[in-house]
Amino acid sequence: MAEFPLISIITINFNSLQVTCEFLESTKKLTYRNFEIILVDNASKENPTEVITSRFPEVKLLLNDTNLGFAGGNNSGMAIAKGDYFLIINNDTEVTENLLERLLEPFKDNSVGVVSPKIKYFFHPDIIQYAGFTEINPITGRNKTIGDKEKDQGQHDAPYYTSYAHGAAMFLKKDVVEKTGMFAEVFFLYYEELDWSARIQRAGYRIYYQPEAVIYHKESMSTGKNSTLKTYYLTRNRILFLRRNIQGFSKFIWPFFFILISVPKQLTSFFFKGEMDHLKAFWKALKWNIQHQKNGDKVSIFNNIQ
Repeated sequence: MAEFPLISIITINFNSLQVTCEFLESTKKLTYRNFEIILVDNASKENPTEVITSRFPEVKLLLNDTNLGFAGGNNSGMAIAKGDYFLIINNDTEVTENLLERLLEPFKDNSVGVVSPKIKYFFHPDIIQYAGFTEINPITGRNKTIGDKEKDQGQHDAPYYTSYAHGAAMFLKKDVVEKTGMFAEVFFLYYEELDWSARIQRAGYRIYYQPEAVIYHKESMSTGKNSTLKTYYLTRNRILFLRRNIQGFSKFIWPFFFILISVPKQLTSFFFKGEMDHLKAFWKALKWNIQHQKNGDKVSIFNNIQ
């Protein structure tokens, strides 16, 4: 590894220019200086060109004609990145001074492909959001975020190999991207980093949680009322993740669990809560998976994408 390799910092703006500017302002305090910043605008209502070029002339601005989502937006940024390493990071975060140095350290181990930092809540800076992920259950399609909403008392200060990187901040080798490809754009929103993490690990790399690297995320600690968009994509992509990544005997079991337990439970819950719009979104997500198989045929959900 070169002593000071070029790092490409890639972030997306979508109708949140002020927040994006706050993120870009925070990068000015980074002590590691060999980096480029690529800002991808996903067809925001307000064209950010004038603001970005006047306030942050060093930033490379890429304007997409349509909203390509989290996956597609980041892919378009990676496609023009020149760095040896890519930092894919949310625009609603702020960085700490030694972030890049600390993210580079684990790559002394050649088996490491991706590193994610400790993520803390910006508005509650003593509270952890992410300190690694547990493995997704191959039957239920669910997992847990380690450390979420815990007060940081040093209990997650030991680095370790984790199951998945966090989409808010993924630091990876360019070589990994060249070997495994980019985000699967079919996900659009949610589960895309989990799917990519699984694919990266199948390619022989490991994913590392680095607690000495810290960012602050402006996401609320309270999930609040789910939108129908969130219900749709979480449901659709939970199933899609299982179809794409679960192997062995479990790939024959999880559809039965989903159809016999998860679907009736969710539909009943939405119905009795009077959340008919969420019920429709949930059903639409099921229908999408039935209709969208690998070859495009309308065949059974039991068929797996290879």
